[in-house]
Amino acid sequence: MDQPGGTAQELRNRRNPLHVAAAWGWRQALTSGTGSLRRVAGISIQGAARELLDSDAVAHVVTLNEDGSPHVTAAWVGVEGDEIVLATIPDQRKLRNLRSDPRIALSIPTTRVNDWGLLEYLVVYGTARVTEGGAPEMLQWLAHTYLGPDVVFPPMPNPPPGFVTWITPERFGGVGPWTPPHR
Repeated sequence: MDQPGGTAQELRNRRNPLHVAAAWGWRQALTSGTGSLRRVAGISIQGAARELLDSDAVAHVVTLNEDGSPHVTAAWVGVEGDEIVLATIPDQRKLRNLRSDPRIALSIPTTRVNDWGLLEYLVVYGTARVTEGGAPEMLQWLAHTYLGPDVVFPPMPNPPPGFVTWITPERFGGVGPWTPPHR
């Protein structure tokens, strides 16, 4: 089925949610009102870290509850530029937490075992901002990675606009090529 901006396959092949956004008209929901995406300074996502974040590995998302205790969920993630994105349809606790305290951590496991026999994993420490709208389109883009190229997600007609979370990484940790060797 053809979508605005090209066939569904052409849109999937672009692997860029902003191309899909422009085609489906949700870019406006992600902008600051000036027509440009808002972004704060962070570190660049390179090499193996980017590959893992673009894979079908599910991220563990940690936000802080009002009392300071951790709130842990799982989410599909992707990379847009040097930001990590995730989307939700309903307004969830993690979103409410991020609105009051934007600190966030992600833990993403790999299936690789290093020379010491440890399973490699990436930890991203950063800050997040939540924008309203664009979640169905972002989830559709992510679903091609997590569920397959021909899937339609969310599986409902006319889903609500939802929320997109943009994560600016400030530091990487974990076990893998994204961390410096310990001496």
